[in-house]
Formats: sequence, C-alpha cells, structure tokens
Amino acid sequence: MTRRGLVLFGLMSVIWGIPYLFIRVVVVEITPATLVLVRTAIAAAILLPFALVHVDLRPVLARWRWLVAFAGIEIAIPWVALGSAEQHLSSSLTGLLIAGVPLVGTTLALATGGADRLGRTGLIGLVIGLVGVAAIVGADYATSDPTALLQILVVVVCYAVGPAILGRRLGGLPSVGVMGLSLTLCALVYVPIAAFQLPSVLPSPNVLASIAILAIVPTAAGFLIFAALIDEIGPVRATVITYVNPAVAAVLGVFVLSETFTVAMGMGFALVILGSALATRRSRTVRESYPTPLEAGLRPIQE
Repeated sequence: MTRRGLVLFGLMSVIWGIPYLFIRVVVVEITPATLVLVRTAIAAAILLPFALVHVDLRPVLARWRWLVAFAGIEIAIPWVALGSAEQHLSSSLTGLLIAGVPLVGTTLALATGGADRLGRTGLIGLVIGLVGVAAIVGADYATSDPTALLQILVVVVCYAVGPAILGRRLGGLPSVGVMGLSLTLCALVYVPIAAFQLPSVLPSPNVLASIAILAIVPTAAGFLIFAALIDEIGPVRATVITYVNPAVAAVLGVFVLSETFTVAMGMGFALVILGSALATRRSRTVRESYPTPLEAGLRPIQE
C-alpha cells in the first residue's frame, strides 16, 4: 500500500470506528429513521453548497441511476437497519458482525471478476483480521432478537456492494459532488418517513451532540476520505477498515470510559493490524492481470 493509502486507511479506521457508540446514544431517544434524516440533512448542507460552487455536477447527474443505487445501498438502507439493530445488540457484537464486510466484498469480487480481487495472501489476511476482531470483542454474542441479526446481515451486504458501485460505476467523478447529491437524495427520501416519528420533546444535549458528531465527522468528512481511499486501494481492500473499527472502539472505551484493557484485546488488536496489512496488499498477479483505475485511463476522484 502507498503512503497515501496508509494515511487514508488510518483516518478511516478511526473516523468509522466511532459511530457505534454515538448511534447507541441517539437511538435511545429518537427513532433510527429520524437519525438518518437529521444526519444526512446536516452532512448534505455541508457538502452540497461546496459542490455546487466548486465542481461540475453534470457528469455526476449523467450517471443518476448509479447515484441512486449508491445512495440507497450505502446510506438509506443500511443506516436505518444499523440504528434499528443497535437498539437490541451491543456495539461490540455489532462491530464483530459488520467485520464480515470484506469477506462479502471479496466473494462478490471473485464472483464478478472484479479488478480488485484478492490473492491467497489477502484471503489469509481477512481470516486473521476476523480472528482478531473476535478476540477484541470477547464473548459478547448474547442476543434474543433474530430480527436484529438479520438487519446487521443487510448492513454487511450493503456495505460490501456500496464501495464497489462507488469505485466501478462512479469512479472518476468529483467525490464531493457524488456524496453531496447522495446525502441530499437520502434526506429527501426520509423527510416523509421521519415526519411521523419526530420526538415530542427536544432530545438531551448528549443526543444532540452525538447527532452533530455523526453528521460532520463520519458522514461529511468520512465519505470524502473513503472515496479517496477506494480510488487509492480499490473497493474490496477499502472495506478492510471494518476490521480496525472495532479495535478503535475498544481503545476509545479504555481511555474514554475507563474500560479494562485485557491481554486478549491486545492480542486481538495486533491480529487486526496484521490481517489488515495482508488483506490490503495487492498481489503481483492481480497487479499484472488487472489494471488500476488510473492505468485504465480514469482520472482520480477530485475532492
């Protein structure tokens, strides 16, 4: 992985390692659909005006079908499913289950002949990373709600397909335009849905602060960085951040919530880092057989 790829990977590992905690805080007082509406509306209000002023949105609108598909699969469907699931599942269990995203993405890439298919080393890395996540979150598997588990399965599949659409069908387009329009579309879709679910009283300061953080950090900023990461290392390898996210959540728990740091957590974190490094390595065979987007003549995503 290039130095730029490492920096982007590190940023996304942290940025998308924090939402689970804040989502759990928010859905105690407001519905998942309301959270999706407010989160996408705030992020769209940040990104769309910048896109309108600084980039040409006509090429993005020309691919409106794929834009709609990306908005639905990456944002509209999984975010409400994730919020609903976290009303019943622990954040650690949620992180472990979502760590299956790279495995699903790899399976889809192998099935469709994608240019970002992993070699033997990458597949070994995926397995090592999953073992590391299991060590970090421990034995928190208790749940009596099969519906929540099904919702997480929906999230996993969506999170595996969404980056592939972004990298292969919306590649070469200005990322701020793609993200700004996608978030705006989702916000508009959720207006009539959340209108009947608005809280009767103003949420607590903790909930309001959590919503603001979710909208600005992992959404507005996170999507732009994620688009750049996909352009740099490919959609399958970009999803390997879901291995590091639970590790980040565990570390935050130690320093913010004074949780105990066990030997198993330390060993798991080491395995996550090793597995991520192996899974994001592009094998020589893949490099020679499948050109990168730049080699194929596509310009990089402009931020």
